[in-house]
Amino acid sequence: MNQPKRPLLRRLLPWAIVLAIMLLVMGCGASGGGGRIHLAFIYSTTSQNPFQEMAFGAKAAAADSGNVDLTENAPPSINGPQEVSQLQAAIRTSRDGIAMETLTPDLFTRPLQQAADAKVPVVAVDTAAPADTGVGLFVGNSNTDLGRSLATEIIKQIPAGTTGEVVLGDDIPGLDLLQQRLDGMKAVLHEQRPTLTVLGPYDSGSEPVDNFTKWNNIVKAHPDAIAFLGAGASDAVSLALIQKNSGHRYLVGSCDPDAQALVAVKDGYVAALASPEHWLKGYIAIRLLAEHARTGKALPQGWWNPGGLIINSANIDQITARQQSEASRKQWFDQVVAQQLADPGKYLQPLSAAN
Repeated sequence: MNQPKRPLLRRLLPWAIVLAIMLLVMGCGASGGGGRIHLAFIYSTTSQNPFQEMAFGAKAAAADSGNVDLTENAPPSINGPQEVSQLQAAIRTSRDGIAMETLTPDLFTRPLQQAADAKVPVVAVDTAAPADTGVGLFVGNSNTDLGRSLATEIIKQIPAGTTGEVVLGDDIPGLDLLQQRLDGMKAVLHEQRPTLTVLGPYDSGSEPVDNFTKWNNIVKAHPDAIAFLGAGASDAVSLALIQKNSGHRYLVGSCDPDAQALVAVKDGYVAALASPEHWLKGYIAIRLLAEHARTGKALPQGWWNPGGLIINSANIDQITARQQSEASRKQWFDQVVAQQLADPGKYLQPLSAAN
């Protein structure tokens, strides 16, 4: 007598169980174990050089790590609420880790706590994360040292005993990292050229057009100043253009290796740039997140200071060549990256020491 046929659902059930197990295994391998890693770099704006440099570094680190899907998102101009939304989206889609840079850190306390609750690792880049957000690693240079190094370079052209005004500009008043640079500049000027009168910092604006307009007004208000020093990325470009338009020459120093700022150094309109080496920050943050996701190795904790660089007439050709392309940047930094990753303890300090 023939046995009754099993219902279709009962016959397919063993295969469904096998398929479910296979999908589960594949899903578990999406991060560690050699599978795809999903990371994000969320940053302030696509419109300015510092943040473009960090994004280049993050992209290079993802390529070097292998099997990394990297999402890079930033508003077209500085927009804290929009960046918060981008971070919250990344918490859902880039669950292996997020590197985050922002110029509006106060807006990110709750979103970063959400990331911690979701078990998504976050590394702060360039700007330290607010306290009590669960972010234990900050990759950023010493802005105090950066300001000191710039002022030290500039006063080489100001003899001891000189009197007159040195005017400071602040692209984003209230932003701690720029204030730290300005504090470093002031400290050196007061210590080593006490006969100078240091004015400002005056609000010089962050976006390029606004920065030019504000610096133009500052220079007109202080036409006899000995030097003008800026803390941000647009200052050198604006001050060079003001000199070209007016025919007057000033002693100028600023920060960041914007392409036009490098030309201004080459042409003698800017004496020195202090580069925070933003590429390194983006690279190190993503490289560490990728290693953590793939191997389970704990992320370092504390403040990772990758250092800075003075750009002047002595090395302008070399740095200009470095900045020609993403490939030339990577070639330049390869040895530096290898040294830092080989000896993390040399670059790590407590978070409380960040300046």
